[in-house]
Amino acid sequence: MKILVATGRLAQNTVRAAVDENADVLVLDIDVAAFITSGLLKRSLPDRRYDMILVPGLASSDFTDLESECGLPIRMGPRHAYDLRSVIPLANELELSRTIPADEFLSKKLRDDAILRIADHERDARHVYEICGRKIGGDSIMKVMAEIAGATELPEWQLSMKIREFEGKGADIIDLGATMDSDPGSVVSAVKVAKSTTELPVSIDTLDPDLIVSGIESGADIVLSLNSENIDAVKDAVLEHETAVVIIPDQGSRDSDHAPDCDPDRDSLFRNIEYARSLGIKRLIADPVLDPVGHGIVESIRRYGDFRKRDETTPLFFGVGNVTELIDADSVGVNALLTGIASELGANILFTPEHSDKARGSIAELATASQMMVLAKERCSSPKDLGIDLLILKEKRYLPDAEVPEKSVFANQKSKWAPDPAGCLRIEISRAGRGEGVVDCGVAEGGVIVVTHRKATIVGTDVCRILTTAIDMGLISQLDHAGYLGRELTKAKIALDLGWNYTQDEPFAKGR
Repeated sequence: MKILVATGRLAQNTVRAAVDENADVLVLDIDVAAFITSGLLKRSLPDRRYDMILVPGLASSDFTDLESECGLPIRMGPRHAYDLRSVIPLANELELSRTIPADEFLSKKLRDDAILRIADHERDARHVYEICGRKIGGDSIMKVMAEIAGATELPEWQLSMKIREFEGKGADIIDLGATMDSDPGSVVSAVKVAKSTTELPVSIDTLDPDLIVSGIESGADIVLSLNSENIDAVKDAVLEHETAVVIIPDQGSRDSDHAPDCDPDRDSLFRNIEYARSLGIKRLIADPVLDPVGHGIVESIRRYGDFRKRDETTPLFFGVGNVTELIDADSVGVNALLTGIASELGANILFTPEHSDKARGSIAELATASQMMVLAKERCSSPKDLGIDLLILKEKRYLPDAEVPEKSVFANQKSKWAPDPAGCLRIEISRAGRGEGVVDCGVAEGGVIVVTHRKATIVGTDVCRILTTAIDMGLISQLDHAGYLGRELTKAKIALDLGWNYTQDEPFAKGR
């Protein structure tokens, strides 16, 4: 395919380096490429015939008439000339857009294609059984079980709100954590609220037999956790309602004095599973227990591997939250890595709470990571270049740095500061002001920026709109004040998007 790339004088060297010998470059009589117009391009077109013309992705002119007149496609290139090296090789395979910059178009297409492949995979996936229409086990996508800690003590309205929040983040199963002070009545109430709020499977999380039975009889689809100490007390309810159960090793067995070739954890887990099967319990989920870093995580991963070698079919429970809640590291990378490990181990359910503030967003992170592992397995590749990712604080590549001219003025601090006669504005964020959207992967949980002046309070999420509203209302009268507010509003927006704290005039603090 013969491609002509149109650009301006300032970007010509970058464009030539990016396209190399894969396309011709047309430098128009204009400095800034984004200002190229249909008329300017028409006057400069060479006589040579091309299969496609790429115009800058930031160009706002309409090239539709020129395209019809020339009889050849005129498509939007990328917003950054550097990205031409990625776009040119794909131009022959994909129909680029007349209106959407090529890099944005390709990114969206890759993501849309990835989502379709995931849906196709799940539709055709083999599974061990279904719960509320959700496939469990087999080669179906790993499901995210999201725990609401202390669910039995929450008011009904708060529990419903939390369930809807977790469902919106991508949870596949809602787990209701019972507190030590819970009684059967509070469990019944929590399960009924959950079942009336969502169509997702609902689990009850407790070792207490009385609470487990109450949860089952009130409609829980799954119960956590059964072992030799409580299974006999709940077996009748489990069998009557055909409830799915998570089987765990017997507590304290790892401290027992056994022969070196006998691992009590593995043995007790298998014994409990076989006993459950002998009772007629069919919907089983095995939990070898994932230990935190510093408390045997490597040995616990070995247990998972050994379990899968001995039992290739029983759905496997992987407690990611045991690790993320007990490490002071960003949960995004931890969740991505643990999901990859879980995928290799053949796990089927990824368990997480969002109990601590640092673990907020884990549900959405695990949901995205689970999708990435499906795509990676299909391609027999590492989980990269899939169309979806968990790159939040880092980027796959940097754009070229700007060159600093020799004749440049270094910015100096203003020697004298004077307050704006129009008054001061206080900038804060409110995470409770959810409703204007959630950032992709769940890193942000919504919220609004709150700007307070003695005359009015402005609320919003768009920095430009907040600033122009303040100007229109006469709350800003000085250029330096407007610049300062633009900087602080941008910091507040970043804090909302990334789930950080924000304090006006203070830098983002490490170890928030």
